[in-house]
Amino acid sequence: MAFSLHFEKTLPLIEERLIRVFNTPTLSPDGLYDPARYLLALGGKRLRPALTIWVAEHYGKSFEDAIHAALAVEVFHNFSLMHDDIMDDAPVRRGKPTVHVRNNISTAILSGDAMLVVAYQQLMNYPNPLCGVLMTHFLQTSLEVCEGQQWDMEFQDRDMVSSEEYVNMIRLKTSVLLGEAARLGSLVAGTSEEVASRWYKFAISAGLAFQIQDDLLDCFGDSSKTGKQSGGDILANKKTLLAILAWENSNEQQKSDARFMMSLPPSVEKIERSLSWYEGTQAKERTEKIRDQFLQEALEELSFIDGDTSLFQEMALLFAHRDH
Repeated sequence: MAFSLHFEKTLPLIEERLIRVFNTPTLSPDGLYDPARYLLALGGKRLRPALTIWVAEHYGKSFEDAIHAALAVEVFHNFSLMHDDIMDDAPVRRGKPTVHVRNNISTAILSGDAMLVVAYQQLMNYPNPLCGVLMTHFLQTSLEVCEGQQWDMEFQDRDMVSSEEYVNMIRLKTSVLLGEAARLGSLVAGTSEEVASRWYKFAISAGLAFQIQDDLLDCFGDSSKTGKQSGGDILANKKTLLAILAWENSNEQQKSDARFMMSLPPSVEKIERSLSWYEGTQAKERTEKIRDQFLQEALEELSFIDGDTSLFQEMALLFAHRDH
C-alpha cells in the first residue's frame, strides 16, 4: 500500500526533527520546555506533518523544503492538546499522565503558550513574501481551532445541538488544521492560491470523514482494534453525530426514552439501550451516509489536481473506512 510505505518512510524523519525543535542547548529554563518534550515524546499519528510534506513532494519539492511548515502544524496541534487536556480535566494521554497532572496547571498553560510561539517561529524560516502568506493562513486557522474548541465546550451545556452545528464544530476543532497542513505544503511548493485551496478543501473533507468514522468506531468498532472502551461516548453522554441524528429522527416517545437513557449512570444497560435507539432511528446508516458524502467531496477535489494523486486517494479512503 502506497500510503503505508510513504508513512513508514516519513514518520521517523518527522520524529527526529520534532525532537530537535525542543532540544537545542539555548532553550531554558527546562521547567518551560521539558513539558513540551514530554508531550511530543508520547508520540502521535503525525498525519498532519506527513500530509504537508507529501503535498510539497507531489510538486517535486524535498522534505527539507516542507519540514518547517510541517513542524509548525504538529507543534501547534500538540499545543492544543496540552490546553485541551486542562479544559477537559483529562488525567491520561496515550497511556501516560497529562502534563498538568505530571507537573501542574500553571506549567501546562505556560508551556503550551511557548509551543504556540515556537510553531509560529517555524514559519519564519521561509523568506518573504512566502512567509507572510503562510503566516496569514496559519493564523486564521489557529483562530478557527479556538472557535471550534469554544463551540465544543458550549455544546456540553446544551440539551442537544443540530447535525449542522456539530459538523461545523468538528470542522473547526479538528479538520481545519488538517486542511491547513495540506495548504501549507502546496504553498511551500509554489502553487497558486487556487491550487492550494483545492488541497485545503480536500483535507477538510477527508478530516470530517475521519472524525465521523471515529464516532462510529466508538459505538460499533472492535475494542481490541480501537484500543478504546466500546460505547465510551455513550457513557459520557457526548453529543456525537450518531446521537444527534438519532434525536433528530426520534418521535416524542423515543425522545422521552433517550432523556431517561442519558440520566442513567455509566453501565452496560446504558450502552445497550442507546445502541437500540440508534438502530430504531437508523442513526448508524444516516451517519455512514454523511461520512461517505464527505469522502466523495474529498475525492472530487483531488480530481482537479494535476499529477498522480493515488496516495491521497488512498489516504482519504483509509480515513473514512479504517477499523481503528
